Amino acid sequence: MSEKRIVTQPRPFITSIVSNQWTSGICGCFQDLPQCCFAFWCLPCFTCKTAHEAGECLCLPLLDAFGVIPPMTTALRVSVRQRYGIEGTVCNDCVYACFCGPCTWCQIAREIKTRSNPITFVNMAA
Repeated sequence: MSEKRIVTQPRPFITSIVSNQWTSGICGCFQDLPQCCFAFWCLPCFTCKTAHEAGECLCLPLLDAFGVIPPMTTALRVSVRQRYGIEGTVCNDCVYACFCGPCTWCQIAREIKTRSNPITFVNMAA
């Protein structure tokens, strides 16, 4: 007598977390220490690298030196916020750019890095 055996393989349960908030706070510079050190020791180089990673002109951040309100920092923060669907206002972006410039650049770089390499959880038991 032959028995029919049915074997079912577990299916993976994939979850991906997409948030409408920044993945790190404005003062979360120490979450990525190498980037924090790079920004601290050579902010102009760091801003140019970050602008390039965001798909903008490499030298665009250098224009920030010519204004009271850093227009490129504000514009790039707004751009990244809109690209990833992060809630916020242009007013907040402007305040962060004016009073927390280096921290803003670090936050933008962390966001690009985090959103470019999303972590996907796979649960084989489900």
